[in-house]
Amino acid sequence: MSAPGTGLNVAIVGAGGISQRHFEGYGLAGAKVVAFADPSATIRELRETEWQARGYASFEELLEREDVQAISICTPNAYHAPTALAAIARGVHVLCEKPLSLDLAACDAMIDAAHEAGVVLQTGHHLRSSPLVATAKRLIDEGRIGRITYMRLRQAHDWGGAAQVRGAFGSLAASGGGTLLDNGCHMMDLARNFGGDVQTVFGLMDTLKYDIEVEDTSVVALRFESGALGSVENAWTATGWEESFAVYGTLGALECSNRLGKAKLRFANREGGDTGWADLDESWYEFNGVDSGHRRGVVAFVRSIVEGTPVTCTGEDGRESVRLVLAAYESARSGQTVRLSLD
Repeated sequence: MSAPGTGLNVAIVGAGGISQRHFEGYGLAGAKVVAFADPSATIRELRETEWQARGYASFEELLEREDVQAISICTPNAYHAPTALAAIARGVHVLCEKPLSLDLAACDAMIDAAHEAGVVLQTGHHLRSSPLVATAKRLIDEGRIGRITYMRLRQAHDWGGAAQVRGAFGSLAASGGGTLLDNGCHMMDLARNFGGDVQTVFGLMDTLKYDIEVEDTSVVALRFESGALGSVENAWTATGWEESFAVYGTLGALECSNRLGKAKLRFANREGGDTGWADLDESWYEFNGVDSGHRRGVVAFVRSIVEGTPVTCTGEDGRESVRLVLAAYESARSGQTVRLSLD
């Protein structure tokens, strides 16, 4: 996954937890992180030492003073669009952590600006770069599980046992939503990646554990244009950490979870004929030393800039996951199923 030096100078805006994966990814890609921005003086001091990069209190100052060709945006959600638009206006390529933005108008502005400037805009849905997900996608595209009938997608945790939701995640103004937006946008992107366009959504959600302004538990039912059904389950009220998916088809099933140990992918089918309820033909896919896809996504971003390879997860893809999440919020407010237009 490593690469020789690309000569690409990059910056990271927002130097919190997830930014470390971006820093590592740029190193693997042969790019150099020369600067970063974060409003916290404590974080700046720490990262300046760890990363040997110049720290700034604001992205505006960073963009004014630094000559960089690309940036990663790892800020709270409300700052994604302003940061991206300022960078794109300077001809800088952008890898924006999910969600792309908090509303569709801002997403559209980012996408349009990137097209006009001729720069790469990649959404940080890291599961697109997971070898487990890529293998499942290949098996689906090859027709190995037949026509998809149902899928179950789940990402849930409990903030590592913390008594409070961390940082700005519990703030509606800063984050725009809770676990459905934070975790669910990944699952919505995965749903589209596996099953195509979604026709309707029905959402249920509540705040059941933390004293916060956003939901900490959600379930969303999906109906795809293909006729397949699905569910997206997210929580900040789940003890431990889970990331899993199951995709069922007319000829087989794909199942992957990290709940009971290291994640690996199971492909089950009945190619041997009628073998009873539990006796299935199965294949297992396991990858040694693999991360969840964050660093691989950064490497793919650099390759798109340097080599012109297709963008792993485009701005348009990021917009669609936001659209599905917003439709689920609308459904939860109204108690009605929301039908999505194909636009």
